[in-house]
Amino acid sequence: MTRPALSDLIDQGRGLTPADLVLKGGRMFDLVTGELVETDVAICGDTIVGTFGTYEGRSEIDCRGKVLVPGFIDTHLHIESSLVTPFEFDRCVTPRGITTAICDPHEIANVCGLTGIRYFLESAAETVLDLRVQLSSCVPSTHMETAGARLEAADLVPLMDHPRTLGLAEFMNYPGVLMKDAGCLAKLEAFRGRHIDGHAPLLSGKDLNGYLAAGIRTEHEATSAEEALEKLRKGMRVLIREGSVSKDLHALYPILTERHSPYLCLCTDDRNPLDIAEHGHLDHMIRTAIALGCSPLAVYRAASLSAAEAFGLKDRGLIAPGKRADIAVIDSLEGCHAALVLAGGVVADEAAFAKRRIVPPVARGSVKSAALKAEDFRTGGNRVETPVIGILPGKIITEHLTYPIPPENGDKRPDLSRDLVKIAVIERHGVNGNRATGFVKGFGLKRGAIGSTICHDHHNIAVVGADYADMALAANRLVEIEGGFVVVEGGRVLAELPLPVAGLMSLEPFEVVRDKLVALRAAARSLEVTLDEPFLQLAFLALPVIPHLKITDHGMVDVDRFEIIG
Repeated sequence: MTRPALSDLIDQGRGLTPADLVLKGGRMFDLVTGELVETDVAICGDTIVGTFGTYEGRSEIDCRGKVLVPGFIDTHLHIESSLVTPFEFDRCVTPRGITTAICDPHEIANVCGLTGIRYFLESAAETVLDLRVQLSSCVPSTHMETAGARLEAADLVPLMDHPRTLGLAEFMNYPGVLMKDAGCLAKLEAFRGRHIDGHAPLLSGKDLNGYLAAGIRTEHEATSAEEALEKLRKGMRVLIREGSVSKDLHALYPILTERHSPYLCLCTDDRNPLDIAEHGHLDHMIRTAIALGCSPLAVYRAASLSAAEAFGLKDRGLIAPGKRADIAVIDSLEGCHAALVLAGGVVADEAAFAKRRIVPPVARGSVKSAALKAEDFRTGGNRVETPVIGILPGKIITEHLTYPIPPENGDKRPDLSRDLVKIAVIERHGVNGNRATGFVKGFGLKRGAIGSTICHDHHNIAVVGADYADMALAANRLVEIEGGFVVVEGGRVLAELPLPVAGLMSLEPFEVVRDKLVALRAAARSLEVTLDEPFLQLAFLALPVIPHLKITDHGMVDVDRFEIIG
């Protein structure tokens, strides 16, 4: 939308000339006072110009019986984890009231580097919602994995003044910060004084002080009220997360009060179209928090005003003159079902989505692993005591378990009676051909295999299974379909979702992806998998910056010691 002239803003705000658009007769939720006030809202171009009064408009929309709230701001997410392109993500979530999304494209950056980041920056100029990009700080996240690219400070600096760039994305390598790793310090120094997002699960005490002293301002990894309060007390803005795997709202809602809400925000981090369709996005978080007993004022502040303040977006977060016209017209504060959404004064409907210029996708043909055989999934070693990744449902933190698994003919086999199944990570960027195997407990899987090229953050091939031949078939099928998800049993593919854009995103509409996820979940359940979201749960088992035990193509990783243990 063309930026309106100041003279038009003033005259329309004063009521001297009709406003471009007026939302008539709704009740506006004032996030400063907490009042619900019946008023017209006048809009000139992309800007709100009038509230607390009656206005005439060249175009008018009847909002009687509805509540008007500021558009919602997702303060941290990876659009790639929605499994669709930025354009389909836009079409999926904007009608639910999300008018700003702050993304970190480090998933695609780990596959194809700056090409992926530039794809997001170019796409952000075309979406209906306002898509902002944080430059990926940790590509790869650590030295203990093989990614398709490596980004240093010198690679990021040329993009730091791009109009869609906000700052430096989640600094996951917190041990690197504390140990003053030269590469980490170079990035922090380059972005000193700008927004730097954090990622420091369970970090506390003086180590947390040192991490914050490096200029890190926000963080989404708090999983308990105690952890969140320590971070708040030390000046860090806490982003309450509710994704498809990491679900922290129920643990953190007690701190979502009117006292704390100016320093709290909401985010989804990783949420797929099926969960969005079944439950919602930030709208789901809002409904849930209010149902748990949180003050609507606290919740809606965290969803918009506090988020805008935390990330320096001073032009939004309130329905007030001079602010960007990001407005959700909803049924009620408790229901939070949007009947109408304006993003920068544009009605978020199919006509608006149809006008966008679609940026061509990048990173096709990125899954390059050699063909695998059943014997590639054997696990050698003479030691009976074996480290096992313990899944905690609804969390990406894992347990570091130890079980006796005696080798048989030089191989440690899955033990389904104890829910000890094999997990493997295979390098797929064509760099070194690394393979690593280990054990995981918590899937409930009794047969077959599940494979994925969404494997945070290096996005190699991850396979979990009870049968080696099925694990090999799953991995090989992922190469054939350019990446994605696959479920295999008895030498047969039961369900799959191709993700040909960097092995991360589909080229299909989000509705198609949603329906294929339904089939994939059903196929996983047929293997007796007990997890609600087995595919993203699998993906996070390879992220070596989340305690306590993980696996990469280098081997099993003790995250607490920050070292490969086998």
